[in-house]
Amino acid sequence: MYINDKILIGKNENYEACILPKMANRHGLITGASGSGKTITLKVMAESFSNAGVPVFLADVKGDIGATALPGETSEALENRLNKLGIENFEYKGFPVRFWDIFGISGHPIRTTIDSVGPEILSMMLGLSEAQEGVLTIVYKIAKDNNWKLDDIKDLRLLLQYVGDNKNDFITKYGNITTQTIGVIQRCLLTLENQGADKFFGQPELDINDFIQTENGQGLINILDAVELFKSPDLYASFLLWLLTNLFNKMPEVGDLDKPRIVFFFDEAHLLFNGMPSYRLKQITQVVKLIRSRGIGLYFISQSPTDIPDEIIAQLGNRVQHTLRAYTPAEQRTVKAAADAFRTNPNFNTTEAILALGTGEALVSFQNDKGEPEIVEKVTILPPQSKMGTIDEITRNKIINTSSIVGKYDEMIERESAFEELNEMIKQKLEEEEQIRQQELEEKEQLKKQKEEEKAKKEAEKERKNSVGYKIGKKVANKTLDKAINKGLNSIFKSIFK
Repeated sequence: MYINDKILIGKNENYEACILPKMANRHGLITGASGSGKTITLKVMAESFSNAGVPVFLADVKGDIGATALPGETSEALENRLNKLGIENFEYKGFPVRFWDIFGISGHPIRTTIDSVGPEILSMMLGLSEAQEGVLTIVYKIAKDNNWKLDDIKDLRLLLQYVGDNKNDFITKYGNITTQTIGVIQRCLLTLENQGADKFFGQPELDINDFIQTENGQGLINILDAVELFKSPDLYASFLLWLLTNLFNKMPEVGDLDKPRIVFFFDEAHLLFNGMPSYRLKQITQVVKLIRSRGIGLYFISQSPTDIPDEIIAQLGNRVQHTLRAYTPAEQRTVKAAADAFRTNPNFNTTEAILALGTGEALVSFQNDKGEPEIVEKVTILPPQSKMGTIDEITRNKIINTSSIVGKYDEMIERESAFEELNEMIKQKLEEEEQIRQQELEEKEQLKKQKEEEKAKKEAEKERKNSVGYKIGKKVANKTLDKAINKGLNSIFKSIFK
């Protein structure tokens, strides 16, 4: 709830756990075991930010957040909870929701171009090694140097083929390129395409400002339908990472605001960091540090605080810890690490409190107006004002079809890009090669013809010389010549001895 210019998350008899809007961009963390109440906390936070006029983005990986668009329904259990917390005038209501889906089935499509994603995040999507990412970076650079637009997968696939076929023309300028690596990238692209990601790449691109909107003073709650997307964890994680970097790159710096421009929730955040190389973690840590100056708050949701790297944990000032289970030494160390992250409350043992928390209860510590973490408190999380559970398809489609952006992203637009340019280049090259081949064939035919003519002449001359008439004529000519010579010699001798 948003009360007295504060975002109320939970209460106990003596304490109200509130996030100060001006401290909400100091980021946050929601952790706890499965079934401990993380999704309820997420909904309460999202609703409260919306009530404060702050837009929200979150991913619905289980399909149980869509009903945020509908008013909640009272029950005896909820009323007892509200009475226990001393909450009066609690209003059950729906919130302005916009559904998104990168597959374009359960929400507005989200698209971007291969160019905009960049080689780093695309490498994550493809699961490439550092060396393979290096080759992909070269391919991007070749495209940029030649002004070839990479919109979708077919653009990149044809460019990879072109670079592989002509790698010797690029190696000395850009670095080593192997046919084997090109083949690996092509195979990974095919896998990505089979996962449905071809619908994610293309035009029109997402306008990030369509996330940052309000309706009747309430912040828009952008819900990504990720039920299908979550079945491909690498694609899910890299997609969210792309959204984060897209927000960072496109939002201007605004300094410290009275409240965030948008709050971004990363559910199942452990997937974002699984196997992440150190060089990339440094990049993400830098983004997390700087993005708050763009007026953006980031909230990571996972089962354990140890799922989040220490470099990121250090940037998260607002924390909600639901219960954890500790049956093994490793789990016990996790609980202790979670407890040590809070400022100690002398009224209870933090480690024991984490293990004893019931569903809907949590340990919380939010930053005060000086930016300092408050002493940890045990509270009961407020119930959501909106409906809990799934939303029926008729209602979902009605919300989608009455959205102010309906039709904006529905149809994919094909513009002239690398595929068309490369196809034309390859076509011209093939035509030139065909002309050269034809010319070479004609020259060979002409040379062959000349040789055949010379051979025919030689054979004709040989036949003429071997003919009977030629031989008789030659004998007659020789006799005539002999007679002429003898006659001449006789004439000479006669003149000499006369």
